[in-house]
Amino acid sequence: MAGFDKVVDNYEQAMQGLQDGMTLIAGGFGLCGIPEGLIAEIKRMNTRELTVVSNNCGVDDFGLGILLEGQQIKKIIASYVGENSIFEKQAIEGTLDVELTPQGTLAEKMRAGGAGIPAFYTATGFGTPVAEGKEVREFDGRPYIMEESITGEFAIVKAWKADRYGNLVYRDTAMNFNPMAATAGKITVAEVEEIVEPGELDPCHIHTQGIFVDRVIKGNFEKRIERRVTRS
Repeated sequence: MAGFDKVVDNYEQAMQGLQDGMTLIAGGFGLCGIPEGLIAEIKRMNTRELTVVSNNCGVDDFGLGILLEGQQIKKIIASYVGENSIFEKQAIEGTLDVELTPQGTLAEKMRAGGAGIPAFYTATGFGTPVAEGKEVREFDGRPYIMEESITGEFAIVKAWKADRYGNLVYRDTAMNFNPMAATAGKITVAEVEEIVEPGELDPCHIHTQGIFVDRVIKGNFEKRIERRVTRS
């Protein structure tokens, strides 16, 4: 079954094919459950003019924030952006196009894209700037706005375990956005903490099936804490 083995040996192989101007979907929540090494490889590649779809854009010097340093991102579709001063500066200067999207809507945009659903209706955002220019329909007396789904040329995700066939298991906060992002990329790359042999993962506990995953790489993670709070 060697043809089903999706494990690659290095980050250059993992991100092969990513080009300027592509749409990149990234999993994770804040700095939790993010594919740190894959993001660093994109930084090294200096791929530019990217449209990035992610819950947030990291912090100034970590996560997706490192791609802002070299202005590799031209547009960000995100739901929370409050921890990144570079983001703020570029958005105010007009060098970064920002599309703010409610968090649940963003997750559903990814999930729907992966499921082949081109659009859906949601009440979230009606009556706010989020709804401007979008179709509105009424269901059971309540107005809903139409949101289009999202897909990208690449999706990068972080998982706890994977087998060589690309089946993934997430843990804790990494369940946020990673499962949805994994289905929405034409090419999906998973950076994982541990790789096991096929059959070692309980089939009932697999979160993303290998059919959605093209490449798997074992990473070394810093797992930085975004805002450390301790008792005095």
